[in-house]
Amino acid sequence: MKQNKYDDPTFFSAYSGMTRSIEGLEGAGEWHVLKSLLPELKGKDVLDLGCGFGWHCLYAREQQANSVVGVDISQKMLEKARSQTNDSAITYVQMPIEDIEFAHEQFDVVISSLAFHYIESFEDIGKKIFDYLKPGGSFIFSVEHPIFTSRNEQDWFLDEAGNRLHWPIDDYQSEGKRETNFLAKGVIKYHRTISTYFNDLIEAGFTLKAVKEPVPSDDMLNKDAMMKDELRRPMFLIISAEKQMK
Repeated sequence: MKQNKYDDPTFFSAYSGMTRSIEGLEGAGEWHVLKSLLPELKGKDVLDLGCGFGWHCLYAREQQANSVVGVDISQKMLEKARSQTNDSAITYVQMPIEDIEFAHEQFDVVISSLAFHYIESFEDIGKKIFDYLKPGGSFIFSVEHPIFTSRNEQDWFLDEAGNRLHWPIDDYQSEGKRETNFLAKGVIKYHRTISTYFNDLIEAGFTLKAVKEPVPSDDMLNKDAMMKDELRRPMFLIISAEKQMK
């Protein structure tokens, strides 16, 4: 299922008001960890899947990447991305991630931020990415943590006064579609276990390099008291993998 909530005007307006949409990468709580896992980008050909407003594409070019291709299903997201640069080395392509078709060994680095939990088959996309990467190429991505995606509700358990008591986990081993609320009702996500992410990568041929469950930076924790709740359960999972040299 290739749902495109981001082109719904109400959803897009709400998303555009989020801190990460306004401040870019520095407004994303997990960016400081994902950034630390990125390889040297100078002279590299980079693919960004689920590029959104194009923040990672812009960063790659700031690091002197040779070329960047950003893919996103949303016309509205790409309109904003294109409005932020006239760099001829960045190409934005509107299509579902599931439909990508690129040349064998076209890219040095593939990046994706918080997109794959909207994709039904991570196994299929992992195999495609392995084929598109050059030997020695890097694949770094973030997803919502499986502890976060296990339930349809995907929210805290509250007491009668609205205080956050704990983060409930249920149906963890039951992989598949979850219909939840994120800025709107009826948002479709796909839950899979941590081991499925790992094993799909290994089966595709990747070597795992790093696994992170990031918490907000000290600066974000100091600026927003609510951020301290992010220390109580993992919200994101970040994985770095590599296609070994032949």
